[in-house]
Amino acid sequence: MYKIKLEQFEGPLDLLLFFIKRDELNIYDIPISKITKEFLEYVNLIKLLDLEVAGDFILMASTLMHIKVRMLLPPGVDEKGEEIDPRGELVQALLEYKRYKEMSEELAFFETSQRKLNFRSNYSEDPAEAPPEYEVLLKNVSIFDLAKAFKKALEGVKQPVVHEVMKINISIDEQIEYILKLLDENKRIHFLTLVNPMRERIRIVITFIALLELVKMQRIGIEGSDNFNDFVLIKLNDGQNI
Repeated sequence: MYKIKLEQFEGPLDLLLFFIKRDELNIYDIPISKITKEFLEYVNLIKLLDLEVAGDFILMASTLMHIKVRMLLPPGVDEKGEEIDPRGELVQALLEYKRYKEMSEELAFFETSQRKLNFRSNYSEDPAEAPPEYEVLLKNVSIFDLAKAFKKALEGVKQPVVHEVMKINISIDEQIEYILKLLDENKRIHFLTLVNPMRERIRIVITFIALLELVKMQRIGIEGSDNFNDFVLIKLNDGQNI
């Protein structure tokens, strides 16, 4: 004797959802007579194929017929005085099953997508590089200290009586080379000592940006100074003091 199992539907709720979706029915207003008739036709089919599976479907069929009978009787009233819909519990069960079914399908999609990925092996042999420790690069110096020193440098530039528009040929790369050259000669230099000779505000601004780029590249470090409006630049080699 051959045993046949239908794979189309996982259970009675799955079959009901199929009918609702196929006929574009309102899940909150299920036509019980129509759906009970179609459900019984399916139950009669699976009883011939698999009695173990048919048990759950027969139970659901009896539930549908019970709801159908209750809908022929005068509706009951709940504690709030509202009519009790005999389909209420079935609707809630369908909504709950529908939510879990959709979630399981989404998880199955993620699993299928994950199976298509093949991660590179031996990644543990890659050289590990520690992220830059800004606490080492900026010793006892906060961004507020940098801003105060920058403000002090700008305030030290006297405003000309007559405004003149001049094009200053200066770039961040040039100022980076300028700062590194001074540090090669002195190893340590105060920020105000660096910018005091400068008479153009734009030159100070570009020099300050070049300084921040050098800190980011771990080419220089910054330490606090006795002067709260100043700080000290230090030449670094591979992130370490020279």
